[in-house]
Amino acid sequence: MTALPTRMTAIGIKAPGGPEALVPEERAVPVPGAGEILVKVAAAGVNRPDVMQRKGLYPPPPGAPDIPGLEIAGEVAALGPDVQRWKVGDRVMALVVGGGYAEFCLAHASHALPLGGLSMTDGAAIPETLFTVWHNMVERGGLKSGETFLVHGGSSGIGTTAIQLAKALGARVIATAGTAEKCEACRTLGADVAVNYKTEDFVAATKAATGGKGADVILDMVGGDYIARNYEAAAVEGRIVQIAFQGGPKSEVNFMRLMLKRLHHTGSTLRARSVADKGTIRDAVEKNALPLIVAGKVKPVIYKTFPLAEAAAAHALMETSAHIGKIVLTL
Repeated sequence: MTALPTRMTAIGIKAPGGPEALVPEERAVPVPGAGEILVKVAAAGVNRPDVMQRKGLYPPPPGAPDIPGLEIAGEVAALGPDVQRWKVGDRVMALVVGGGYAEFCLAHASHALPLGGLSMTDGAAIPETLFTVWHNMVERGGLKSGETFLVHGGSSGIGTTAIQLAKALGARVIATAGTAEKCEACRTLGADVAVNYKTEDFVAATKAATGGKGADVILDMVGGDYIARNYEAAAVEGRIVQIAFQGGPKSEVNFMRLMLKRLHHTGSTLRARSVADKGTIRDAVEKNALPLIVAGKVKPVIYKTFPLAEAAAAHALMETSAHIGKIVLTL
């Protein structure tokens, strides 16, 4: 067996700021602890929380690496104590608490999934996104077959996954997006209705598409003034699930709508959840959602890949919001 290197290239954040703050640097290869695997990274997904961390707005949780990157795909290079399922050489994709933008990354064994026949690039675009969508849309939102699902940011990594997964579960899907091209991409992925939020009112469009009933489940990453508008767009007994606040975490809301419609407004974060919590989500994803990916019913949408050393360019692209689907770093 070839000895592992002791040093690696990783992308550090020299100081909070713009994309140019991301710089390649040399780091020690981490050593897996109890229940952990060391993955030789082949690809890493780029996500909005990475951008927030780079700006200094989303510090890593205690004990997490300061290297950005929340999802990876690669080969298991070493095992920590008490790892039963995986062996060296296994091809895996994994949700990680940080450290993905590097040649090697630690993952908890219970947060990894078998890559199977998927490419490394596709695998790196799946874990953070699929864990987030499954937990929030299905487990928190309770989306069921025959219901209407409204997803904001339909052309994002989260949105493209949510559209496909909701359709695979038998829901009717309404998606919002900011250009005609993005709306068309949402329809291609299975959205029954795509609303250009820059030229249309999504509340009126949702009510028109549902005969005045409204959406049963709404997945929102915008916040801000969308909160009050989601209450208007929701059906009686509707469930609104908050996963981000790209439009700000504060809003003026008429909470009478919450009472009159008997709405449920919930939300969650993923990164700071306990190891056990994320392991439970992994188990549910592996049982219920991964088979849909293996069957090709849900596919990661890859917009562009960049070499690891060009992480700054990947972030610059993400901040333009021009992309449809996922941006991935490759090694």
